[in-house]
Amino acid sequence: MCGIIGIFGNEKAANMATLGLFAEQHRGQESCGMAVNNGTTIKLRKKMGLVKDIFTPEKIMELEGKIAIGHVRYPTRGSSSVYNSQPHIVETLSGPSYALSSNGDIVNYRELRSWLEGKGVYFASGNDGELILKFIVYHVERENLSIQNAILELMKSVKGAYSTILATKTEMYLFRDPYAFRPMSYGKTKDGTIVVASESCALDILYMEWIREVKPAEIIIVNDDGINNIENDPNKFRVTKTNKHCIFEHIYFSRPDSVIFEESVYEVREKIGAIIAENDDLDPDVVVPVPDSSNFIALGYAKYKRKPYELGLIRNHYVGRTFIKPEQTIRDESVYQKFNPLPNFFKGKIVTLIDDSIVRGTTLRKIVKLVRRAGAKEIHLRIGSPAVKNPCYYGIDTPTREELIANNKSVEEIREYIGSDSLKYLTIEQLERAVRKPENFCYACFNGRYPVK
Repeated sequence: MCGIIGIFGNEKAANMATLGLFAEQHRGQESCGMAVNNGTTIKLRKKMGLVKDIFTPEKIMELEGKIAIGHVRYPTRGSSSVYNSQPHIVETLSGPSYALSSNGDIVNYRELRSWLEGKGVYFASGNDGELILKFIVYHVERENLSIQNAILELMKSVKGAYSTILATKTEMYLFRDPYAFRPMSYGKTKDGTIVVASESCALDILYMEWIREVKPAEIIIVNDDGINNIENDPNKFRVTKTNKHCIFEHIYFSRPDSVIFEESVYEVREKIGAIIAENDDLDPDVVVPVPDSSNFIALGYAKYKRKPYELGLIRNHYVGRTFIKPEQTIRDESVYQKFNPLPNFFKGKIVTLIDDSIVRGTTLRKIVKLVRRAGAKEIHLRIGSPAVKNPCYYGIDTPTREELIANNKSVEEIREYIGSDSLKYLTIEQLERAVRKPENFCYACFNGRYPVK
């Protein structure tokens, strides 16, 4: 899970891309980067760290051009290093330059990389974004395909998730895998600037007119002549006609003020909370979310139960998201830096504590200890997703099956390990009720039914 942004046709493209990356910082906090095209050359800046530290006003002034693409990275494939950060660029002897940002993960990465290396293609990273770019450039420069046809060849050969922006000196290409695993929307300003982003919240901050999501297996070509939409029949790529959006985007990753997969994130989360409450006979004194991704799930629960909704845990927003920390030791240390209970708030109360998911269980165990130490009489844990039992291969760094607590312990054993008085998960059937078109979603992390292998 990463965040991408693309700007076409604006003298302040770098400024706009920076604002978009700020809006998507929640999607990746390890590194960020931007490639800006002035019509002659593509300038690249990428480093480890946050957007605010890497793209200062002084650095943005150095990135002149009307086309900009950016990226915030959460590591899935490749080590935590600047070499694996995006965008990736390729400059050829014949003159054309290419830059690419992508969100997702490639299942047959090793196979395709070996094939390209056998053709003499060099790789500087272990990142799937570089693979996508090198695949396209190889077919354009050596097989004499158009960029559009090279992308079509990519769609036929690559298995996995990719919501991708490719920039040349004169054009920007937007394309998405045939299953549309990861979100990708685009919009247009009154002055004609085209903006594409992982989430609609990045369009909102730029005062965009939201147009729509990029369709599965669609290629959108943006240039000075306007927008050319090329829809491809998913059957060409040996896939079903049904989307397989990542349901975890609604549960955890996306910002609640975004519209993804044609639904409001906050509305889906409120529905999840109401469905949990509907099937729960608990009579708590207060409903408390583990902020921030669980806030609207807890609100939906509290509304249905007609119980007080309180932010009893205060989050330090200057600490990154613990789920996406690359190392377990860093994740554990972040819990105590990140959360603190309100003084005297929990004493003697029966608490429904709402969280979006349980992955390893270590983070939630420490949070329950915090609430218990703060004086809670009872802590009843309610989870806004089914038990996570399987790794994700489409852009989320879910641990191996052996590391997932739901594969090693029963629900009762998990409850004992975490230290709550009770524990209930949402079922897959209940989760399906929270979205309008449940058949359009991937639930592989819960049921092991992978759309792409």
